[in-house]
Amino acid sequence: MDHRTKRVAIVGAGTSGVAACKHLMARGFRPVVFDAGASVGGQWTHTLASTRLQSPHVAYRFSDFPWPDSVDWYPRHDQVVDYLAAYARRFAVDERVRFRSTVLAAEFVGDGDGDDAAADGWERWNGNGEAFGDGSGAWRLTVRHDDSDTTQVYEFDFLVLCIGRFSGVPNIPAFPPGGGPDVFRGRVIHSMEFSDMDDADAAALVKGKRVVVVGSGKSAFDIAAECAEANGVEQPCTMICRSPRWLLHDTNVWGKVDIGYIYFTRFAELMVRKPGAGVASNLLAMFLSPLVRTFAAGDGAGERPDHILSRACYVILMVFVQGWLISKLTEAYYKKEVPMEEHGMSPEYGLSKSLSSCLIGMLPERFYDKVKEGSVVIKRSAKSVTFRDDGLVLDDGGGGGERVVPADLVILATGFRGDEKLRRMFASRRVREIVAGSPEAAAPLYRECVHPRVPQMAVIGYSESATNIQTCEMMAKWVARLLDGAFRLPPVRRMEASVAEWGRYMRRSAGEEHFRRSCLAGVGIWYSDELCRDMGCDPRRKKGLLAEWFQPYGAVDYADIQ
Repeated sequence: MDHRTKRVAIVGAGTSGVAACKHLMARGFRPVVFDAGASVGGQWTHTLASTRLQSPHVAYRFSDFPWPDSVDWYPRHDQVVDYLAAYARRFAVDERVRFRSTVLAAEFVGDGDGDDAAADGWERWNGNGEAFGDGSGAWRLTVRHDDSDTTQVYEFDFLVLCIGRFSGVPNIPAFPPGGGPDVFRGRVIHSMEFSDMDDADAAALVKGKRVVVVGSGKSAFDIAAECAEANGVEQPCTMICRSPRWLLHDTNVWGKVDIGYIYFTRFAELMVRKPGAGVASNLLAMFLSPLVRTFAAGDGAGERPDHILSRACYVILMVFVQGWLISKLTEAYYKKEVPMEEHGMSPEYGLSKSLSSCLIGMLPERFYDKVKEGSVVIKRSAKSVTFRDDGLVLDDGGGGGERVVPADLVILATGFRGDEKLRRMFASRRVREIVAGSPEAAAPLYRECVHPRVPQMAVIGYSESATNIQTCEMMAKWVARLLDGAFRLPPVRRMEASVAEWGRYMRRSAGEEHFRRSCLAGVGIWYSDELCRDMGCDPRRKKGLLAEWFQPYGAVDYADIQ
């Protein structure tokens, strides 16, 4: 039977879901997309009124679908939704979506080797390295349709999960007994609930109240800014922050140079120990990184080390020193332009690590102006935050004592449990235990898409990157070609070895606290290279040597890969 007649289900109609559907349709498949919402757009349909893209629209786009000329440089959330909807219409994706349809459970069923437990004995994924295996297994989806108030069961030959990780399951901090939200007389909500409200209801909720926002990320800043707009200096919003992050006012450095030219080029990735890059490449990165820092700092002698390095190596090293210096100047520029140090919000780590950990965002407009005028009050908490009946208690530790922050409304902008959201998709206890990793390991996905021990399933858009839409589209192209039989996956042991190597990279680049974010930003070009090689495509996409090494890569560079 022609594999294009196989039944394919996609869960989610956000950025990754519409891309997956489009590229599967281009390969002759007729996937069915289930989405709990009423329209395409995913989390972009549930945002704050002030939410905008974190990058210019020219960097956030599908490879074959430009933005309209009238769009803002940093598009509003409604413009992003319109763009995704237009993309879905252009490629007839919207005709494949069943809206207001929530997938309650996914279970793999089959006879004998079709059972998901048989995967423990695989030598190759699905038994033969191909998307549909031997054809004996299927995914059974239980779906609730809100329009008809019915629940139905469907079977599909392949399952693609495009559910994201920043929605669905809020991350609620653990509080000690007697110090949790239950002792507080006011109201406590998560940022997810606040974002789900329509704009008028959200504004009414915070109006005239003593609002406290707990969190350090982009959503905490956005919520604090919106509360300040509603209440002004008469009722300032308090923002409690433990670990400040890099939030920038612009992606152009010195008003002229896009930050991508500094951090997101092949040249910039040369100093990164890239997973799967081979011994020579990683030795170069290991050799250059410490030497660059040593030379930039100076070792006292100040003499050119011809006795250590050949002249050619010395020239190469000096080029890298200049790159390192430009990176440090960039960091200094942002610290000068954004008054983070003045308000005690300077991050403890450098800008480069922030980018490679996906811990960066754009400041709300005039945020620090609001801090200066007093409509936003920032309080740092070094140790813990607990509740009492009339507000919050900040414990600074080290004998610093406690501070009380009165409140009527507390908004927890504390992120999401993307791992738990992924686990809850599955009926099988075994799949739930292995699919999303553990506290000690990130989600073990080969090429960030396929679990080596879960049959006939792919995940798109679970990892993070500098421009998520580009990475999601590349994943969608890779998955579509896998289903179309363009390539087979390697033996399971090789897949698991690759997963482990990428896991080690994540720990090196993001540290113990953030490695489970699976951030690809520091090796985004290298990651796309890996996908290109799997698909049989040339990974070098630029015209000319200088462009190849010193220009940032974008979605348009991969437009001819369909």
